[in-house]
Amino acid sequence: MNTKDLFTPLPLGPLTLPNRLLMPALTRMRARMPGNLPWALNAEYYRQRASAGLIITEGTPVSPRGHGYYHTPGIHTEAQAEGWQLVTEAVHAAGGRIFLQLWHVGRQSHNDLQPNGAAPVAPSAIAGIGQAHVAPGVQKDYPLPRALTTTEVAATVGEFRRGAELAQQAGFDGVELHGANGYLIEQFLSDNSNHRTDQYGGSLANRVRFLLEVTEAVTSVWRADQVGVRLSPANTYGGSEPSDRLGTYRHVVRELNHFGLAYLHFVEPRVAGNQDLLHFDDALSSRHFRPLITGQTKLFSAGGHSLESARAALVSGEADAIAFGRAFIANPDLAYRLATGAPLNRYHRETFYGGTAAGYTDYPALKPAAAAVPA
Repeated sequence: MNTKDLFTPLPLGPLTLPNRLLMPALTRMRARMPGNLPWALNAEYYRQRASAGLIITEGTPVSPRGHGYYHTPGIHTEAQAEGWQLVTEAVHAAGGRIFLQLWHVGRQSHNDLQPNGAAPVAPSAIAGIGQAHVAPGVQKDYPLPRALTTTEVAATVGEFRRGAELAQQAGFDGVELHGANGYLIEQFLSDNSNHRTDQYGGSLANRVRFLLEVTEAVTSVWRADQVGVRLSPANTYGGSEPSDRLGTYRHVVRELNHFGLAYLHFVEPRVAGNQDLLHFDDALSSRHFRPLITGQTKLFSAGGHSLESARAALVSGEADAIAFGRAFIANPDLAYRLATGAPLNRYHRETFYGGTAAGYTDYPALKPAAAAVPA
């Protein structure tokens, strides 16, 4: 197949991406403990994948209360920022570009992962659906969360701002807000998980307020064209499901247009978590939101793409760049393999979450990235 469209450069704020292959946020749970610190192993993992047009890091909590999986690297301490600097320096030395994904899981956590064993926090005291990965091989049902006070909501916005500052300090090229997959931002958006009666609940305008305040805080630190937002209109993960999904996300896109962001990053409805779906609501596909995006803001598409669907989305103008998650896990040199038609490595799902080098930095590459990370 002709793949030239995947290798057309893409202007993105102050950057020019050399190709339109994105490595999206992929939770891998390999931070150094204690302290949820990025370290040399993480730097090597990202360095190997520096030929992506843009790397977006794994979800990175902006608060001790924002962690919902064991061994996830944070961005709420100076030590974590220093660890992330190892990553950015390694990626840049190999010629890559990298954004940090700012994350808060909200209710999708467990007391075992919270400071002093406290209950997780959320817009409302409504439990999520699912289980938290609290330790290797150990999952526990999401407990009943504690509703944030109005004052605490403002403080949480401040945590996103501080995370953005630490990301800048660590040398990233930009940041992405995780507003997808049922985590805290989407918990505020959904009338199913947000039963608040203050200015952050009730009407759609109120429920979108938290996302807009976080976006305003982050764009006070970074240029707006160095900030992206990830959204999942079709999400069912965690049980945060707006009663009017299409209307909710059409409103979200129109409101985010005011910021002049670098991109909006949509998760397609044909995936749920890391599983492909045979049946899904096509009305919630990213292409239906494309006409609503104004200015220079780009549209990134993620979720279950094949080479054929990726190229079709680019050729049609439905997307500006395509994210390949599982393919980048198993193929650090994915750009080279797609450009040359080389076969792809198969991924090993059993090594996705937790562990060390196995299934992380040991996938073979036909064209290794430059500048290996010192041990």
